[in-house]
Amino acid sequence: MEKNKNLQRYSVIKDKNPREIVLLRGRGCFWKKCAFCDYHLDSSGDLLANFELNKEALDLVTGEFGVLEIVNSGSIFELDQATMDLIKTICQNKKIKQLHCEAHYAYHQQIAKLKAEFKSSGINLKMKIGIETFDINFRENVLLKGLGDSSPQQISNYFEECCLLVGIKGQSIQSILNDIECALLHFERVCVNVFRMNTTALRPDYELRAKFIAEIYPRYKNNPKIDILLDNTDFGVGEVLASE
Repeated sequence: MEKNKNLQRYSVIKDKNPREIVLLRGRGCFWKKCAFCDYHLDSSGDLLANFELNKEALDLVTGEFGVLEIVNSGSIFELDQATMDLIKTICQNKKIKQLHCEAHYAYHQQIAKLKAEFKSSGINLKMKIGIETFDINFRENVLLKGLGDSSPQQISNYFEECCLLVGIKGQSIQSILNDIECALLHFERVCVNVFRMNTTALRPDYELRAKFIAEIYPRYKNNPKIDILLDNTDFGVGEVLASE
């Protein structure tokens, strides 16, 4: 992913949890250490340029489902204030009552205030976090997530939804199953992402990915609480990757 590359920034999800989704651009993820992630390259310190880009995507929102998901290369807290104000205005004008946003765990103490701000405008804010795995050693020493020893119980006090990452060397079918079941126990919704080749040094485990698709995917693909992204653009936003 290149910083200035044109990306698909608006899409409609019609199957599970129907909603509109927009990919916005902020100042960039403060963490930037996750071993698997290069999404932070989609960022800019030019707040006006970010707002203009974000407005193009937000102007496409129709409110047809009353639900909107915001994703960006980092946390919702890293969007400029003009974009945040526009999100609230769009939700109010389009009668959107439920908003889904993302954040790193480092922002967890700021979530209650943000939820209150949206609630005052009649908007129910659901927060999502990229946990990737509940194996703390693998999460912190291999994936470098920066969540410390936070437990699923602690994390779910602030976040209603979580993302898991599968298909990396060091994981197994059993560890993936454990992660999915743990996520279903503690969170309202789960998004399982199959790791794809990108610009980082981390590489996919193709054998494990094939086993996941054959053995685990059929078990959960129809579960209404789970989104499974076999490709990281399956939601219709981002950059379409070349085949590996």
